[in-house]
This record gives sequence, C-alpha cells and structure tokens, in this order.
Amino acid sequence: MLRRVPRDHWESDEAFRRRRRVTGATAVAGASLLGMSLSTPPGSPRFYWQTLGVAGTWVVGGLASGPLHLGRMFGPGERLRRPVLTPIVSGVGAFGAFYAAALVARRIPVLERAIGSVLRYADQGSTPLVVTTTLANGVAEEVFFRGALYAAAGADRPVLVSTVVYGLATTATRNQALVLASVPMGLLFAVQRRVTGGIQASVLTHVVWSALMLRYLPPLFADRLAAERSLSPR
Repeated sequence: MLRRVPRDHWESDEAFRRRRRVTGATAVAGASLLGMSLSTPPGSPRFYWQTLGVAGTWVVGGLASGPLHLGRMFGPGERLRRPVLTPIVSGVGAFGAFYAAALVARRIPVLERAIGSVLRYADQGSTPLVVTTTLANGVAEEVFFRGALYAAAGADRPVLVSTVVYGLATTATRNQALVLASVPMGLLFAVQRRVTGGIQASVLTHVVWSALMLRYLPPLFADRLAAERSLSPR
C-alpha cells in the first residue's frame, strides 16, 4: 500500500474561489470541444486541429487556475522522490487489464462498435499525428482534471469529484466505450494524485497506458476497423 506523502498546498480564499471559477468554465469549454473533435472524419485536418484545441483548453485552463504540483512519493530510506517507476508500471498494468477487457468487449456488438469508432482515427489517420494528439491530450487531461479540478474540489471528496466530472466530460463524446474507460482510469489517476500530492504520477501512467492502447488495441479489432474503412467516404 502506497503511503500518502505530507504536503501543504494552502492558498487564500480568493485564490481558491478564482480556481473554482476558472475550472468550471474550462470544464464546459473542454467538454464541448471534445464532443466536436470526435464528430469529425478520421484523418481530416479539422480532427487534428480540434483535438489539439481540446488539449490546449485543458492545459491553459489548468495553468490559469493556479499553482500545480508534480508530487512526490516515499522511496528507499524514507526519502521523498519524484514518482517515475511506479507510475510507469501502473500504466502497463492498466493496459493489461484493459486488453483483457477488450478481448471480451469485441464479442459484445455495442462495445465492439464503440471501440471501433474510436480506433478508426488511429487506423485511418496519420500515425505521427495520432500519436502526438493522443499523448498531448493524455498530459493535458492530467493537468486539468487531476491538477486544477482536483485542487478546486478542496476537501469535498476530491477523488470522487474529479472522477465524476472526468466521466461526465467524456459523455460529450457519446461513445460508450470511452465513458466506461473514464471511470476506472479516472479513479486510478485521482488516487495517484491523492497519494503523491501532484500530477506527475498520473501523467506518466496516462501516457504509458495511452501509448500501449494505441499500439496494441487496433489489431485486436481488425475486422471492425475494416468495416469502418468500407463505410468511410472516399
């Protein structure tokens, strides 16, 4: 069991109220852009610009809300250090769990279609651009949801609040698979934030998990992606 590190992230009442105002506005704007980005054709310039716009919204809103922290965790000899190895291992473990779930999901038509609808952007798009936008959004989401939003929740159950808002924001995509994935991953990221006091752990876990999903999930849904290609306008 990871020990929670001591931390002091005190800020004035005015700064706290300002953080809440900024995060509220950013959550609405970011969710709206997120829904728009996944309604564009795969491989279109508009998709990449809108997806990067979503990432930019999360980052700008997160940084504008107030100070963010990288966090620390206990290492050998009770020394505090930046979290690196443990979050990477957590990302690999999360991918393993999702890969196992995907083996089941591809046999459930509604989930197979939902996952194929997302993976088609990787299958039909430019690999470098897809990787760039995916990882950029992974980092940006942590800056906002586990950085600014978590801090804005204050003492009002920040793990629960940040996880619920993350899931609600994801509903803008109208994709069942993404919404289902947002709950356990949002909870994992929020717990990492709580334990370490910062966003570095969740950023690393998110990036590793996203990169592995992007690399190994499309081959698992080859038949669905072939069907998606046949339906795409030429």
